[in-house]
Amino acid sequence: MGQISVKYDVNGIPGLCVIIPAIHGDSRGYFMETYNQQDMEEAGLCFRFVQDNQSASSKGVLRGMHFQKLYPQAKLVRVIRGAVYDVAVDLREGSPTYGKHHGEILSAENRLQFLIPRGFAHGFLVLSDIAEFCYKCDDFYHPNDEGGFAWNDPEIGISWPEILGVYQGSASAEGYCFPDGTPLKLSPKDQAWRTLKELQK
Repeated sequence: MGQISVKYDVNGIPGLCVIIPAIHGDSRGYFMETYNQQDMEEAGLCFRFVQDNQSASSKGVLRGMHFQKLYPQAKLVRVIRGAVYDVAVDLREGSPTYGKHHGEILSAENRLQFLIPRGFAHGFLVLSDIAEFCYKCDDFYHPNDEGGFAWNDPEIGISWPEILGVYQGSASAEGYCFPDGTPLKLSPKDQAWRTLKELQK
């Protein structure tokens, strides 16, 4: 485990981890291992990742809160350009921390990685002008398997940084913005999600 250190069970949520890689730098720049299976297994994190994804988003884009219904995926997420506020919500049936969440700023500067086990909802808000977001998954993507709930669900109570606005009873982005006036940007699908309690009904 020489190339990583791990914060286990962040915010008291079993299985949710923040991984801090070792950075080797000098006047020329830096080097780091972005993933090492042996180090992960020595840390007790035994996953078989099968797919890598990458996306780019502009400031104010919020993607979430998403989960897989029949084919859950564990994810190892990081940011290679810019910064995001990344959030995971425990949706594991019978979990003592069901509905509890944790958010972490991931950036090209801090190089942190967020390990999200199966059974969590996931979303992120772009804080920089542009952010490039990378993540590994331990199962392949299955079309039509995505579920979700409202990013601003008042019972979940995620404190998205910098966002100004008042909850109006829906996931609509209307009326929400950053202090500099940048509007919150969500897909039509993400603005249509209901609260988690409504989904459970």
